[in-house]
This record gives sequence, C-alpha cells and structure tokens, in this order.
Amino acid sequence: MSNALAQLPSSAPDITPDGQKDSTPDVIDGVAFARLYGEPLFKLPNDLYIPPDALEVFLEAFEGPLDLLLYLIRKQNFNILDIPMAQVTLQYLEYVDQIREHNLELAAEYLLMAAMLIEIKSRMLLPVKKSDTGEEASDPRAELVKRLLEYEQIKLAAQQLDTLPQIGRDYVRAQVYIEQSMVVRWPEVNMTDLQSAWADVLKRAKLTAHHTISREELSVREHMTGILRRLQSAKFVEFSDLFDPSRGVPVLVVNFIALLELAKETLIEITQAEAFAPIYVRLAYAPA
Repeated sequence: MSNALAQLPSSAPDITPDGQKDSTPDVIDGVAFARLYGEPLFKLPNDLYIPPDALEVFLEAFEGPLDLLLYLIRKQNFNILDIPMAQVTLQYLEYVDQIREHNLELAAEYLLMAAMLIEIKSRMLLPVKKSDTGEEASDPRAELVKRLLEYEQIKLAAQQLDTLPQIGRDYVRAQVYIEQSMVVRWPEVNMTDLQSAWADVLKRAKLTAHHTISREELSVREHMTGILRRLQSAKFVEFSDLFDPSRGVPVLVVNFIALLELAKETLIEITQAEAFAPIYVRLAYAPA
C-alpha cells in the first residue's frame, strides 16, 4: 500500500468521496508533508482512516478513587471535615462517566467509590436517630474523612521523598578503577627493638654462664658465614634462635656483630609482623 501511495500520479483527480474538489496541496513548500514506511507522501489518500482514540490527552492523571476525590475537594476549597456530598458526588460521577467510555476495567474501581459516596449522601438525608444510650449517631462522612486525611499525609510524604536526589535520576555515581600492584611492606625494626632483643639474649646467657677462664679467637667473618648458612635452610629464623647462650657472652657478642655487619651489607633483612611482635631474620632478596 505504501508503494502505491508513493507512486500516485500527479494528474490524479482531486475529488473527495462527496463530489467536492480536494483542496489539499500535493506538495507543501516543496517538501512531502508526511512519510509512510520511509517513503515521502505528497497527497492524503482517499481511504485514510484515523481511529477515534488515536490521540488521547489526559489533563489530569489520578492514582485512584481517593486521589480523584481529594483533588475535587482541594480544587473547590471545600472543608475536608465538612464535605458537601452533593457537589462532590456530582463532579465525581461526571469524571467516572468519561473514563467508562474508554477503560471499563479502570472505571470499576472508581464506581465502587461512587457507590460509597451515594450511600453516604443517602444516609445524611435520613433523619438522625439517637442510640439507646442517648448518644447522637456518628457522622456518615467520618470514615471517608479519615481515609482522605491519611491518604493526603502519605501522598505529601511521597512527594517529599521524591524531591530527594536519587541515583540514576538526578546524579550518576562515579566509578574509578586504579590498577596498582600490591607490595607487602613489613614494619621496620628500629634500634630500640634490637636493643630489647639483645638485652633478652644477654639475660639468658648470664643465667647459663660458667666461671671458666679460657682464651678463644673469634672471627666475625666465620660467624657471618654461619648465619648465612643457617638462613639458607629456612625462610625466616627468629632473632633469638641465632644465638646459643651456652657458648658464653663473648660468642654472643661476636655473633651479634656479625649479624649487624650482614644487615649493613644488605645481605639479610630484619623484620617483624607487627609492633612488639617477635623479630625475624631472613635473607635479603629483590622481589620480582
């Protein structure tokens, strides 16, 4: 159909079905006034049908019967505690008649509220009778007024929540990814920690000391070699395990000096897992 409409000859008679001449121009300002399936349309077809509900305009959108009823009351500035049921019911029924023509399922919910309004109005027309206890009967509108006030409070609270900034609607959360390599950094061992560990070794050495006098030549290099050999067989060695208190204080002193020399030449690393934790010694190496 689209190809046929697009290929209508320009010499086609401009006669409408009622026998009158069609005043619609073939070309408006040299440009097609519409496109049908992507092809230009320079002339309205005679069999064009536009459904009655092709274009609907809703001036007011209500979320339910209570919303409509509250709108009618606030629009007319009625006192919600003293609702004029006749006027409100009449305006409500006019709106219900309009929506019944387009959406019968939607109108069912509104018809239920309309029946309630009519019932309240009929009860107000009846003479008021006192109860057996002598108290006057309650206002038939009381339950409806209570529901309207509660609905209005919830609606105002929802509007206040809607004014708050929402992610995805008012702003977008920024996400930044930084690629970095994780390198384990051990706590540094200060001089105080070494002094405390050395004092503890000396204290244990004095407890096992013997009163013997002997002359012994001690080599710092030999002790440095011995420490390196000891560390090659283990990944971590506790600081106190590198000293043998039974060999006496002189050997301990030389061994400690050898340890300091190795640390000075960056052949070993002295570290600890956390503050006040045991001190460990390991071979120094460059991480890959």
